[in-house]
Amino acid sequence: MSPRLAFVFPGQGSQYVGMGRALYERFPEARAIFEEADRRLGYALSRLCFEGPEEQLNDTFYTQPALLTVSIAAYEAWRTRGGLPPDWVAGHSLGEFSALVAAGALAFPDALRLVQERGRWMKWAGEQQPGAMAAVLGLERAALEEICEEAHRETGEAVVVANDNCPGQLVISGGQRAIARAGELARARGARRVIPLAVSIAAHSPLMAPAVEPFRSVLETIPFFPPRVPVIGNVEARPLDGHPDALRAELARQLIAPVRWTESVRYMVEQGAEIFIEFGPRDVLSGLIRRIAPHVRTLRVEDPETLTQALQALD
Repeated sequence: MSPRLAFVFPGQGSQYVGMGRALYERFPEARAIFEEADRRLGYALSRLCFEGPEEQLNDTFYTQPALLTVSIAAYEAWRTRGGLPPDWVAGHSLGEFSALVAAGALAFPDALRLVQERGRWMKWAGEQQPGAMAAVLGLERAALEEICEEAHRETGEAVVVANDNCPGQLVISGGQRAIARAGELARARGARRVIPLAVSIAAHSPLMAPAVEPFRSVLETIPFFPPRVPVIGNVEARPLDGHPDALRAELARQLIAPVRWTESVRYMVEQGAEIFIEFGPRDVLSGLIRRIAPHVRTLRVEDPETLTQALQALD
């Protein structure tokens, strides 16, 4: 009997110059994904992924389609070579778009357009209301939420827990003064570390509100389809309603809502997920999953070597 599989897809922060090159060079189906991205976007995304410059690759307008493309190229290499299908899919923030493509709910060309527009409007919202983000290690979520409330009262700026990545690793997002004050309070109350993130936007916070309606307008132009397998959404950490309007609502709301990754992984484990396979650059999600559910197995598909290892592990 085949093990029950959860496929997961990374978000921003996993990118690096050189990502996807080995897939492109080895597998025709992966090359076709990159070539379609280049054609649809009107610029050489493949060259940006393979050669940089790093500063441009880290610009959210380019990061988002780049990560989507590498993740789907890895997924196509898996699928074409007889890899087993998933029982669940999930993505971290931006990775939810990759998950929807893998579930058949969204066509890759449409996902490309959506993530490019998502990056455009998130960048614009960040210019309207500059923000910051910081990782906080070693505090419980309830304690950090209290700290965010206190920093908000003191500074008048919004600050929220934006990502619940795994036990002991949370990310806060909000106004720059509020983030600085929340960091001070967190250190004073026992946080092991507070690490400012190299971003200029406050993702998954109220500061992204200006992006919601413009992005919702783009979502209305895109066809969605019922997912073939459950997609565990970031907002509720439960399977998404497969109706197109519900999927559009999730992706719009996701801009300002926290990423409930710990709960998402626990839900899939409770439902019977035995092996998690991460598709895309690096192994960030695999590391988080091992901390959330140490007893489950993690595999990844990033290049020909890891693809072969994952296929052999399930043979």
